Amino acid sequence: MDAPAPRSGEAPEDPFALHNSASAVLDEHGRVVGWSERAQEHLGYLPDEVLGRMAFEFLFDDRDREAVRDAAAACRHDGGWSGILPVLHRSGRRVELGFRARAVIRAGSAREWFLVVAPAEEVLRWETDRSVLDGLFRRSPIGLSVHAPDLSILRINRALARFTQLSTAEIRSRSIGDFLIGPDVEIIETRLRRVLETGAPLIFTEQPCRLRSDPDHERVVSVSAFRMQDPSGEILGVTQLVEDVTDRYRARRRLALLNRASTRIGTTLDLGQTTRELADVAVPDLADAVSVDLLESVVRGEEPAEEAGGGPVRRMAVHSVMAEALRVMFSTGEVFHFDPRTPQARCLAEQQPILEPVLRSSPGWYFQDPERTRRAFGLEAHSLIVVPLTARGLLLGLLSLWRAERPEPFEEDDLTLAEEFAARAALCIDNARRYTQQHQAAVTLQRSLLPQELPEYSAVEVAHLYLPAETATGVGGDWFDVIPLSGARVALVVGDVVGHGLHAAATMGRLRTAVHTLASLDYAPDEVLSHLDDLVNRLADEQELAGGRSRGRQIVGATCLYAVYDPTSRRCTLARAGHLPPAVVTSDGAVSVPDLPEGPPLGLGGLPFESAELELAEGSLLALYTDGLVEAHGLDLDEGLERLRAALSRPGRSLEETCADVQHALLPDHPPDDVALLLARTRVLAAEQVASWELPAEPTAAARARHLTETTLNTWGLGELAFTAELVVSELVTNAYRYGGGTPVTLRLIRDRSLICEVSDSSSTAPHLRRARTTDEGGRGLFLVAQLTERWGTRYTRDGKTVWTELPLAAAAEGTPGQSSRPSRSSVPAT
Repeated sequence: MDAPAPRSGEAPEDPFALHNSASAVLDEHGRVVGWSERAQEHLGYLPDEVLGRMAFEFLFDDRDREAVRDAAAACRHDGGWSGILPVLHRSGRRVELGFRARAVIRAGSAREWFLVVAPAEEVLRWETDRSVLDGLFRRSPIGLSVHAPDLSILRINRALARFTQLSTAEIRSRSIGDFLIGPDVEIIETRLRRVLETGAPLIFTEQPCRLRSDPDHERVVSVSAFRMQDPSGEILGVTQLVEDVTDRYRARRRLALLNRASTRIGTTLDLGQTTRELADVAVPDLADAVSVDLLESVVRGEEPAEEAGGGPVRRMAVHSVMAEALRVMFSTGEVFHFDPRTPQARCLAEQQPILEPVLRSSPGWYFQDPERTRRAFGLEAHSLIVVPLTARGLLLGLLSLWRAERPEPFEEDDLTLAEEFAARAALCIDNARRYTQQHQAAVTLQRSLLPQELPEYSAVEVAHLYLPAETATGVGGDWFDVIPLSGARVALVVGDVVGHGLHAAATMGRLRTAVHTLASLDYAPDEVLSHLDDLVNRLADEQELAGGRSRGRQIVGATCLYAVYDPTSRRCTLARAGHLPPAVVTSDGAVSVPDLPEGPPLGLGGLPFESAELELAEGSLLALYTDGLVEAHGLDLDEGLERLRAALSRPGRSLEETCADVQHALLPDHPPDDVALLLARTRVLAAEQVASWELPAEPTAAARARHLTETTLNTWGLGELAFTAELVVSELVTNAYRYGGGTPVTLRLIRDRSLICEVSDSSSTAPHLRRARTTDEGGRGLFLVAQLTERWGTRYTRDGKTVWTELPLAAAAEGTPGQSSRPSRSSVPAT
C-alpha cells in the first residue's frame, strides 16, 4: 500500500518562503514592473517610486555596479541566478540581500525576470543548514536513513550504503528486513514505531545486528532516531542515525571482562574454586563452552617441572551455555593425557596460545577422542582457542574455549582477550597452588603432632574436638593426648601453648613428646608437670640465646592438665599447671567442676605442683578442654563455663554427639583462639578380671606365686599362658624377696587386652636388665622376663615400687585344643 502524500508547507526558517521573502519583477531591459510589500519593508521604496524605473539606476551603488553586471550576464546566460548583492536602501545605506532570479516568458516571447530576495544573513544561515543536510547524506561517516510512516526506506546516505554493502538506489523503497537478519529487524522496527507514535527520540541505543550479506559476523550499532513532521504537524516519517560501534563495544566488553576477572577470580585460595571462577568468567561473554585443566603436580601443590608439557592433567572446571556440551566434555576430576597431535598438547609443549578459527580444518582435534569430537561437531562446535596458564615462569595448565551457538569464529582480538584474563587467572591459580603446598605441609605437621585415630582403651571411651585459630595453617598451640599406662591405666592430657600457628605448634610438639616420655616412666601427675616446667624454661632460654636471629614470636609459656585414671580402683589422679579444671559429668547428667590445686603455668620455674585424687563412678564423663572453648564469642569465663555445663548435662548421647553439641553451643565458625576438647567416659574392670594376693617375705613365696598364677589362669581360660606367666611371676617375686627388705610382696594379675602381671614391694631400688657373663651365678632373670613378655617396666609409688609385665593374650590362642603348647620345665634355664 502506498504511503499517503504529505501536505505541502513552508518551513518557517526558509528565508525565501512566501511569508519571509520580498519579490520584484524586471522586464527584459531591467525596468521595474513589479514590487511587493516585503520589498517596500526591506528597502523603504514605495511602489510608485520604483515602478517603471531602471533598477540599475537607483538600487545599486557605483562601487557594486561591476558585480551587478556580472550577475546580470550570468542570469541571461543561464536563465537564472542566485547569490548575494549589496542594494541601496531608500535611506542611502547599503543592504546585503540574497537573490533568486528566474526568467519568466510572457505572451509574444517577451521575457521578464522574477526576483525573490531576503536578508543576506538569513540566506547564509539557511544555506549553511542546507549544506549540513547535504553533508549528512554525502559526506557524513555516520549512517543516516529516512523512513516513511510505514518504515519503508525513503533515502539513505552514503555511509549507510557502505555499511549495508548496497547502493542508495538499491535500498530505496525497501524495508529493514531486506538487509538485516530477522531478530535484529524486529528490535529496530519496534523502537522506530515507538518514536513515530510518541515523538520521543531514541538516543544512542546500542544493539547487535547481522547483515544478510555477512551473517557470521555480529556487529554492534548505536542508533538514534527522531520523528519527522511538516510545519503543519503532519507526520512525514522517522529518521535514524546508525553508527558502527563494534570496535568500541568490543574494547569496552574486553575491559569489563578483565575487570570481572580481576574481581571474581581468586576470591579464595582453593584451587577448585579458583578454576571454577575462571570458567564462569569466560562463559558466555567470550565463549560458549570452556574447560580448565591443570597439571596433576600443580593440583597436588607441587612445583611443576620445566618439562611438564607431556604430563597428566586433571580436569578442574567445565562450564557451558549448552547442557549437552557438558556431557560431551571430560568431567571435572578426570585425569588424562592429551594426545600429542591435539591443539592442547601443542599448547602445553610450546607454551604458546593456539587459535583454531575453523575446527574442521584442524585434524588434530580428532585424535583425543573421535567419538567426543563427532558429538561436539553435532553441537556445531566450530572454533577453538587454547591458552596456556603460566605464572612466574611456570606452566600450570591450560584454558580451552569453544564457540558453537555464536556463529562468528574466534579472532585475534578474542585470543588477545583470552590471554589477558588467563594471565591474571594463572597468577591466582599459582597463589592457590602455593597455598595448597603450604597447607599440606601444615596438615602433615598437624597429623604428626596430634593423635588422629585414638585406639580403643579398656579404661575409657574417648572422643575429641580440635580447632586451630589459624585455619590457613591448620595447626595451633593446643593439644590433647590419651596415653596408655601400665596396669590398664590411662593418662589424659590437655595443654595450651602461648600463641598460635606454626611456632606454637612446634613448641607444642616438643611438649607432647616430653609428656609421652614422662608418662612411659610412670611419673605421678605432679612430677610430670614439674619436668614439663623445666623443659619450657629451657625452650625460653634457647630463644633468648638466639636473640635477634629469631624471627618467630617468643613462645615461653604453656598450661597443662594431666590426669591418670585407674579402671581397677576407679580413682583418677589429676594435676594442673595454670590450666582450667575439668568438668565431671555423672551418668544422670549432673555436672561438677572439682576444686583442684591450681598450680602455676609452665615456664615460671621453681614453684611446686600438687595432685588431687577423685573417685569416679563407672560411666562418668571427664571433659578436659582449653580456654579457647569457654572464652569464644567474647564470653567471660563464668558464662562460658555455664554454657559448657548446659551442653554436657544431657545424658544418653554418644561422645561424638556431645562434642558436636559443645561446639554448636560455645564456638563461632572461626574461633579466635585454638580449641581442644577431650571427652573420656570411664570404664571399670570387672572384679573377676583382677586377682591380688599379699605374699609373706618367705623363701616359699615364689612357689606360692606360681601356684596362684596357674590356678587363676586356668580359671580364666588362659591355661596356655600359665607356664610362661609362672616363670615371669617366679622371677619377679624372687627378686622382691631378695631385695625388698623383708616386707610382704603383693602379686596382682589383670586380665585385660593382655595379661598383666604386677609384683609390688616396699623397696625403691629399680631392677636393671643386664647381660650376665658366663661365670656369673645370677643376673639372667630380668633378661628372661624381657624375652618372654611383650612389655615390662617399673613404676614407683609412695610405698615403694611395682614391677609389671604384659603378655599378649594372642599367645594363648596359638595352642591347638587338646594339645598343650607349654614347654618342658627342663628347657628353661635356671635363674
